[in-house]
Amino acid sequence: MKGFSDPPRFPLPALVLAAACALYLVVGTLGHDPWKSDDALHLGVAWGFFAGDGWLVPRIAGDAWSGVAPLYHWVAAILAWVTQWALPFHEGARLASVAFGATFIFLLFRAAVSLYGREAGLAAPALTIGAVGLLVPVHDAQPAIAVLAAAAVAYLGLARMPEKPLPSAAVLGIGVGIAIAADGVSGAAPLLPLLLLPLVQRRWIAFFIALYVAIAIASLWPTLLALRTPGHLLAWWGDELRTLAVHRHAFGRDHFELLGWFAWPVLPIALWAAWIGRLQWRAWNLLVPIGGALAALIWFLAHEPRPLVALPLLPPLVLLACSGVHRLRRGASNALDWFGMMTFSLAIALIWLGGIAMWTGWPAQIAHNFAKLEPGYEPRFSLPALIVALGFTAAWIAAILRLRRSPWRTAIRWAAGMTAMWGVLVALWMPWIDYGKTYRSVANSLRASLPEDAGCVERRGVGLPQRAMLDYLAGIRTVPESRMADCGWMLVQGTRKEPRLQGWNKVWEGHRPGDKTERLRLYKRD
Repeated sequence: MKGFSDPPRFPLPALVLAAACALYLVVGTLGHDPWKSDDALHLGVAWGFFAGDGWLVPRIAGDAWSGVAPLYHWVAAILAWVTQWALPFHEGARLASVAFGATFIFLLFRAAVSLYGREAGLAAPALTIGAVGLLVPVHDAQPAIAVLAAAAVAYLGLARMPEKPLPSAAVLGIGVGIAIAADGVSGAAPLLPLLLLPLVQRRWIAFFIALYVAIAIASLWPTLLALRTPGHLLAWWGDELRTLAVHRHAFGRDHFELLGWFAWPVLPIALWAAWIGRLQWRAWNLLVPIGGALAALIWFLAHEPRPLVALPLLPPLVLLACSGVHRLRRGASNALDWFGMMTFSLAIALIWLGGIAMWTGWPAQIAHNFAKLEPGYEPRFSLPALIVALGFTAAWIAAILRLRRSPWRTAIRWAAGMTAMWGVLVALWMPWIDYGKTYRSVANSLRASLPEDAGCVERRGVGLPQRAMLDYLAGIRTVPESRMADCGWMLVQGTRKEPRLQGWNKVWEGHRPGDKTERLRLYKRD
């Protein structure tokens, strides 16, 4: 395709770019308790594997849960076991997100190199970590990150298919199969149409190889379930079918509002690349990302507009943007660059202002707002946190002042800004955020209120994340509410309005410090 034989040189050394990606992935993944709700939920499943509840059926606090496929949780449990000498379980398990995130970024880079050459390929990591929508899920314990890694495998296979059709078809099948193993058929649904792309070039053998490999990998866990616990297989498949169902009236303005910030700034660059290549859209290096983006977009528009549903759009949009970021008009490139500089500079300044307010009590109104949001939090000055925040801020200032003019500068500066903003936020605000999101104080307080010989504890309305965290943090496992239950204790999750329960006396009530609605209450039978 015209313009790809001699793209301008990428100005940032590959090692510097790799270090920025590593910082982006690690910072914020470690150093805090499990958070409500996805983080707590999936760490709870991994804890079940780690603690000896078996390795076949995912469980929450001992109860089978049919809402997930287990690949991510297996990896999380293994990494927690390997690192248990140095890290608490939840931090070791969350390294699975780092591993899958690194795999995603590296293989997407390799796919971009195969499609557009090394210089354009180096833009892929920068565009990836600069995307707004990736920031939160990639730092959670989240199977969707494993799906992103699997998507990168699939796109790498497609990117190399013109050169080595049959081995690349196997790579494509491996990617789709891993995606199903990580998040079920519903999680991999936006990738399934990729299996049809070899047919565009009439590569029938490649198509069947990719399909066979994908089915072989995806069927391993369901086959074991069919042999050992067929009931769980049926429950899991029922959940998959409900997720696959198209939501009527889902399409609307909310989808575009979500995409407007979620895929920024990759989306406008990708749209520009599609426009300038519109007459050559059948070229393989455009057809692959455009086809993938259309498949992911259709899936997104057919379901409720949630960030995790939009996440499969990022890999093809990043690949497409790699072909157009260095060909942006100078005015558009400068506008994106200035917008990024102003946005991240303002955000970093406000984060510093909040951190100073928490440490010093000045400005008083800002300090009061932080205290009001998380009652009981006592900020403590941390010299290491200050040094880290200063380091990220200095790196951002250097990116503003020393990054020379280049067609790739917009992508590099957005990556630098996102990494610096996140690093400063984690350094200065993480203790405050963790205080409000952790269940540790609630779990410890509840544990202290239960006698050692309490026996079974019945539950009513207790959510999956809460059950997972009570099990992990305090070793409390509840049993489902039943008329036949003969428990002397009952745990109820509700709102601030206390329910009236005949035959039960409330002995404890707790909630996370900043939570104004959710309440947990412990009752003892009369």
